[in-house]
Amino acid sequence: MSVTEPYKAPPYKAFYADSVPGREPRVFRARALALCAGLLMCAAAALMAAIGVVTAFRARRLYAACATAVSRAILRLYGIRMAVHGAPPWPSTQTIYVSNHTSTLDIFILVALGMPNTRFFLSGFLRKILPLGIMSSMMGTFFTVPQSNPAERARIFARAARILERTRESVYLSPEGERVTTGTVGHFNKGAFHLATDLHAPIVPMFIQIPLEVDPKRGLDARPGTVHVYVLPAVDTRAWILADLIANKERVRDVLVRFQETLACV
Repeated sequence: MSVTEPYKAPPYKAFYADSVPGREPRVFRARALALCAGLLMCAAAALMAAIGVVTAFRARRLYAACATAVSRAILRLYGIRMAVHGAPPWPSTQTIYVSNHTSTLDIFILVALGMPNTRFFLSGFLRKILPLGIMSSMMGTFFTVPQSNPAERARIFARAARILERTRESVYLSPEGERVTTGTVGHFNKGAFHLATDLHAPIVPMFIQIPLEVDPKRGLDARPGTVHVYVLPAVDTRAWILADLIANKERVRDVLVRFQETLACV
């Protein structure tokens, strides 16, 4: 009986956190581009901080526009193009955006979309990456904690709901809560759907399709190519109640699962 050998990550694990079948590592390219992207982010964070001082840190939409420009520049640096299907125009009213989350590229893709008047949820550990922490904080990002700390997560989401109810801003968050590299839509957490129930704002699901020859998965070695973002029809949440939270969560997840199956048949 043959036994499949477990994947052993190479010593440069940060660049190749996952096996990418059929693709030879290009370590020098990955490191050089990561260095360039890091320097670009550092310069952008310094510039945004200076702009923040001049504007008394009260021009969040300006900071978000700067972050969008930086994200687009980083994608161009890697030779990655975006094809967006179904938008613009983006919704003009408060919206909760959700999507699958499969890759390190996702954060740059999502910010590069330039969704208007939109905040983000982001894992709190990413604040340790200083330029990313500065830029995301200035954009009004809500930083989350691990699922192992449910009381603090509840407090963070309750605070976000109060802020969003007052400002009527849109928000993006990943229901999967982590990069899922299995090729399927992962388990959905409840936070996004609790938020939608509180705000009665429509949910707009998005499906991010990154070709295997482009996708770095959880690593950093992205390759040139075209990434597709599909903006799907909005899900009405005006009649949602907390008693139906789990059913509503699965309903939205099923939208993405069925869409992925449709793409596979094309």
